[in-house]
Amino acid sequence: SSGINAEWPLRPGLKERSELMKEIKERERLAYIDPAKSKEEKTKGNEQFKAGKYADAIPFYTEAIKRNPKDCVPYSNRAACYTKLMEFGLAMQDCDKCIELDDKFIKGYLRKAALLKIDNPQEAQTVYKKALELDGNNLEAKQGYQHCMSAVRSLPPEERAKAAMNDPEIQNILQDPAMQMILEQMQKDPAAAQEHLKNPAVAEKFSKLVQSGIVSIR
Repeated sequence: SSGINAEWPLRPGLKERSELMKEIKERERLAYIDPAKSKEEKTKGNEQFKAGKYADAIPFYTEAIKRNPKDCVPYSNRAACYTKLMEFGLAMQDCDKCIELDDKFIKGYLRKAALLKIDNPQEAQTVYKKALELDGNNLEAKQGYQHCMSAVRSLPPEERAKAAMNDPEIQNILQDPAMQMILEQMQKDPAAAQEHLKNPAVAEKFSKLVQSGIVSIR
């Protein structure tokens, strides 16, 4: 008998085909993961890096990432290559990804801070501080933090205060209602300042505002 066969499958629409392709690609990506091969590629990248062949090391680290996307180390190593090649934007992306994957891996912070310290010592200082929270004895973090502190102090007060406004820690202090009230009182009555500064928590926050150039002492 003639007529439409109701069993005949309908052709998938664009959306279904797109979803299907996505699923196939994701399966291929997951099937490609192999931590042992990732380690091999990382080692090859390290050999190129040690030989000063930074551009040649990048494809090995990229392959290591594909083979083990959850390992933060190849991102850190590739960031070092990009830094040597003065591709600072790409280096920063890899540092951020490295920190996102493992926020306890100190090298991610050290590489990021080194990128920031030339043009943005205030932000670099914050990143070095995070590194020191992970390892208070790390020499690179200690020296970097001190260098940034000196660089920030040498900035003109207006520039220092402007840069400080981007620091999340400074923002939190300024948004704290108790600190707002204390700062207001200090402006009206300098003698009240001495009383408030007896509180160690207030004294620490106030010191940070002075260092950042937000508050000036006359």
